[in-house]
Amino acid sequence: MKRRQALSTILAAGSTSLFPARSTRAAKVSANDRIQVGVIGLGSRGFNLLDDLLAQQDVQISMISDLYNEHYRDRQWGKGPRYGYQPAREKIQQHADKHRKSGRAQLPATLTTTQAAWDPASIENLDAVVIATPDHWHALLTLFALKNGKAVYCEKPVTHTFAEGQAVYREVASQKAVFQTGSQQRSEDVFQRAVNLIRNGHLGKVTRFEVGLPPGYDQAQDDPTVSEPPEGGSYNVWCGPAVPLPYMRARHHRWWRGHRNFGGGVLMDWIGHHNDIAHWALGYETSGPVRVEAKNWVIAETPVYNTPFHYEIESTYEDGTVGLISDRFPVGTRFEGENGWLFVTRGKIDASDKRWLAKDFQSGEKDVLASPGHMRNFVDAVRFGKPTIAPAEQAHRSITPGHLGYVSHALQKPLQWDPAREVIVNDPAADELLKASADRERSAWDFLLKR
Repeated sequence: MKRRQALSTILAAGSTSLFPARSTRAAKVSANDRIQVGVIGLGSRGFNLLDDLLAQQDVQISMISDLYNEHYRDRQWGKGPRYGYQPAREKIQQHADKHRKSGRAQLPATLTTTQAAWDPASIENLDAVVIATPDHWHALLTLFALKNGKAVYCEKPVTHTFAEGQAVYREVASQKAVFQTGSQQRSEDVFQRAVNLIRNGHLGKVTRFEVGLPPGYDQAQDDPTVSEPPEGGSYNVWCGPAVPLPYMRARHHRWWRGHRNFGGGVLMDWIGHHNDIAHWALGYETSGPVRVEAKNWVIAETPVYNTPFHYEIESTYEDGTVGLISDRFPVGTRFEGENGWLFVTRGKIDASDKRWLAKDFQSGEKDVLASPGHMRNFVDAVRFGKPTIAPAEQAHRSITPGHLGYVSHALQKPLQWDPAREVIVNDPAADELLKASADRERSAWDFLLKR
């Protein structure tokens, strides 16, 4: 298939040829049952999620899957924490041994590859699937799980491309599925306090917000030597639907997101956190800007990566609010309103009026959904049909300015955006570029048939 057909064609909402729906157990289970969960992707983030799952007394990890039996992320072999299938299995075994008296000693099935994870039989008895793979695998595995009737927790950014994001959130709506995005800041008290203050009007009309994100990669982050892929995994399968680039450590574990084949750079890694907070606070969760322009982008000079080292995206919303996303701001989200300013980042909140910061300050009647913890919120949604705090469409909308920023930078012009129709206005070529499948050449259909 041609480059621009690729996944945007295969992953159209409602596609059934690739992921045929199966009759499976409903995700909502009785109060006395454990949630049966499978985890796909056992790197650093996957291990964090394993810890979160093991802390839930009503969860049973019944399947784990990773392409690599063992690896050390970006470190040299044998240095630092171990990741992959075998260390994950050992972690679960240790937890089971510790809690053997409580009857939580069951081990997951022996599944060692993503190929096994996408076999419908491998997830048939699961209630939910947790996905912590690199970004370019998010949509395929999410749609596969949704089509097979499973609840899904998927790391952010919810998808790698814009078209994939549309496919995912529309499928979630079609299936009336439980879906949680791994934008865990929504479940943290400091961000909920900030959002409540803004929603209740303490800043007055917000006229501007600044989203500070870390800079990208200005040079190779690891060894850029092209070499044979490491043993104990399948680099070809790891590339999945993306163009198989020559293997190098500088584009593999941890550093893969520096190339558009696999991720969207640090910009798309972090926009789903701090721009998400801005959208959440200002009521843009299911809408977005009407104008977007990329400015002052500096692409890394190394050929290893093709994502921006420095970047700025200016977004204008229908109510006149201007949002700026840049690595030149302090990391976090700053809101400027008629009555003052507020800044929030991980572990810190500050404001022009210090009274707002007191723990006993009552922000008002408009409260966001309280969360007992991000994973716990997901488990409660699966068990009892409660809403999740980070739904699929809201995650997609939060990262849309980043997708539009890439198009604006490529075409060197501002874009007029219709958030209701999700269309670049009066510019079919730009809209086609947005909804193409980035640099992918292998369709999901072709890849899965010929694996």
